[in-house]
Amino acid sequence: MNALPSRERIEQSRVLVVGDAMLDRYWFGAVDRISPEAPVPVVRVHPSKEQERLGGAANVAWNVKSIGSHPSLLTTIGDDEHGRRLEALLEKEGIETLFSRDPRLTTTVKLRVIGRSQQLLRIDFEEEPDHEVLTAMQEPYERALAKANVVLFSDYGKGGLTHISQMIGMARDAGHPVLVDPKGSDYSRYAGATVITPNRAELAQVIGAWSSEAQLHERAQALRESLRLDALLLTRSEEGMSLFDSAGHLQIPAQAREVFDVTGAGDTVIATLAAMMAGGLSLREAMPIANRAGGIVVGKFGTASVSYGELLA
Repeated sequence: MNALPSRERIEQSRVLVVGDAMLDRYWFGAVDRISPEAPVPVVRVHPSKEQERLGGAANVAWNVKSIGSHPSLLTTIGDDEHGRRLEALLEKEGIETLFSRDPRLTTTVKLRVIGRSQQLLRIDFEEEPDHEVLTAMQEPYERALAKANVVLFSDYGKGGLTHISQMIGMARDAGHPVLVDPKGSDYSRYAGATVITPNRAELAQVIGAWSSEAQLHERAQALRESLRLDALLLTRSEEGMSLFDSAGHLQIPAQAREVFDVTGAGDTVIATLAAMMAGGLSLREAMPIANRAGGIVVGKFGTASVSYGELLA
C-alpha cells in the first residue's frame, strides 16, 4: 500500500479548485404503486426526506477538505436563491470561497429522486451562459495562485472555464501542478496541464472508440504529446485506472468492493490526487491512493467524500 503524506503535511497543503459549482438536491420517497396516468412509479416524498449537498466543483473542494487539505474554491454562481443555498453549504463546511455573483447566470441544480435506495430520476435546472462568467475573477485567481500548492480545474461544461487555457498557463508559470477533470470533445483548451483525468466515455469522445489495449495506448500517448501534458490518467470503473506518461503506461486494478453509487466518484479521485500531490507525492505515487479513494466512495450514497483516516485504514 502506498504511504500517505503525514497528516500534518496534508493539513499544511493548499489546493485551489476552479470550476463550475452547483447544488445537488435529493428527494427520498416511498414507492408502492404505479401511476394510473403513465407506466411510471409514484414517489411519495416527505419534506423531512429532502437533502441538499455540494455539487460539481463545490463537491471537489469538499472532498479536498475531507481529506484534510485546505481548498479554496473559485467559482461564479447566480444571484439567486439556489446560489445563496450553495453559499450557505460551503460556509457550513468551512470551505474558503472566492465567489463572483452574476445576476445573468442561473445557479445549476441537479435534483435526484430516490426510491427504494435507487435513483429513479434526475432533473437538471441549468442555462448555458451567453457570456464569459469568470471575466471579473482574474485578480482573485492570481491572489489565490500565490497561496496554492496545486491547482485543480473542475470542468462541467457549464461555461465557467472559457479562459481555462490562460489560467493553466498562469498556474504553470507559477510552478504549480495543474490537474483537470475534462469535459467535451475539444481538449486543446487543456494544453499544458500536468494531467487530465477523463473516464472511458469522455476519452472515447476525443480519440474514438478503441478496439484493443494497444490501440488505446497508442492514441492516449499521441493525445498526451499533442497537448503537451505530463500525463493522462484514464479512470476505467471496474477496470481500475491507466496512467500514460513519458515513462510509459501504468495500470492499477480497481479496489474490490461493492458498488452502491458512482455519483461523484470522479470528483473524489481527482480531489485525492490533488491533495496527495499538494502533500508532496508524485503523480505516480498519488495514483494508487486516489484509486483507493474511488473504491471507498462508490460504496457510499450520493455525492460523498473520503477522510484521511479511511485512506489510512
